[in-house]
Amino acid sequence: MNFLSLIRVELQKIRRSKILLIMIVATIILWIPSILNANFNFGMQAEGISPENNFFIQGFMGMAWFMFPSTMVVVTVLMSQTERANHGILKMLALPVSTAKLCLAKFFVLVIYSVVGFMLCVGMYYISAMIASQTQSYDFILSPLFVLREAASMWTSSIPMLAFFWMLAVCIQTPIFSIGVGLCSIVPSVLMINTKIWFAYPMSYPFFVITSEYGKLATNLDTAQVEFIPWIPVAASIAVICLSVSCLRFGQAERR
Repeated sequence: MNFLSLIRVELQKIRRSKILLIMIVATIILWIPSILNANFNFGMQAEGISPENNFFIQGFMGMAWFMFPSTMVVVTVLMSQTERANHGILKMLALPVSTAKLCLAKFFVLVIYSVVGFMLCVGMYYISAMIASQTQSYDFILSPLFVLREAASMWTSSIPMLAFFWMLAVCIQTPIFSIGVGLCSIVPSVLMINTKIWFAYPMSYPFFVITSEYGKLATNLDTAQVEFIPWIPVAASIAVICLSVSCLRFGQAERR
């Protein structure tokens, strides 16, 4: 069984789960405050940012800091528990396929869901911007090229974080503990982006990326900018280490 076949099987196994519904509801909840408080975007002259840019940045900052990471924590644990609940993992482990390949296939499915999460956020942003434009008689809609570019940057930066969450789900068998550790790891990201070693904490990556963009759009606001060295080597190392641990630990409890 090749890698693409494994991914297709994994997608079929979770197609009836409520993962997509959870992601849709979370995205809607994220953008409701932006619609209700759209008038606040006109009071940001001190920061030197236009109302439409502030509307976009505030929504995506909320997503990057908590909504997207917390949703991915829940999705990761749901994927892991769906397999264990019906003893499906025992059947998968019985196949003539390496456990590392099985583990990576499941992680790739998580990556696919992360893409879906960002696309839902982009779609909901435009719906929210259209509603706010109507209620405030002001055009809040930004160029799709700009919005997709920022979303792509945030998604790319989130991959090491996803690898860490997947490692937690594989190594911690109890769902409540896995979710608890994952959610607790999100909170310090606000503090970490203000330190010189932010690049050592993968949960802060998406938030740091959008915050640095905030500094570019707000002429009177000074924020730290992304420096690819040492960020990229450190991020790649974290992702590789987390995935390596996941591959080594995957299915160990069931094989005992």
